[in-house]
Amino acid sequence: MTLTTPALLFPAISLLLLAYTNRFLTLAQLIRKLADEERDAHHEVAMRQILLLRQRITLTKRMQMAGVLSFLLCTLSMFALFLSLKLLGMLLFGVSLISLSVSLVFSLWEVKISTNALNVQLQDIENWSRDRAAGKAVDEEEEEGMHGL
Repeated sequence: MTLTTPALLFPAISLLLLAYTNRFLTLAQLIRKLADEERDAHHEVAMRQILLLRQRITLTKRMQMAGVLSFLLCTLSMFALFLSLKLLGMLLFGVSLISLSVSLVFSLWEVKISTNALNVQLQDIENWSRDRAAGKAVDEEEEEGMHGL
């Protein structure tokens, strides 16, 4: 293995960490928005969303930590290879790949929870629309009943 092999992973890890940071910023925005909505009105859906957001924050933290560890190990691998410590460089690179894989698994898990959170939101919208439509139907019936008198 040459110094070039771990160096090829550098741009991928950097982009991955950038994507993870964007996910984190999105979560922060969602939490702030949910906090504002919660101040206005208390909903059961908000509590479910809070639970899902807590899980997503934990997973995002773990995937970022594993990604940074992967980046660090990849750097140490390159340094070991630079010092002609081939076995150590290969070992560090292997552990770096494992850490990157763990990071990706956490990312996949977070995406699953994210889609569940969106489904909770969609269900709330559907229920609200259904309740609103039912309320309009009741209002129309009452209005027709008043005209019949």
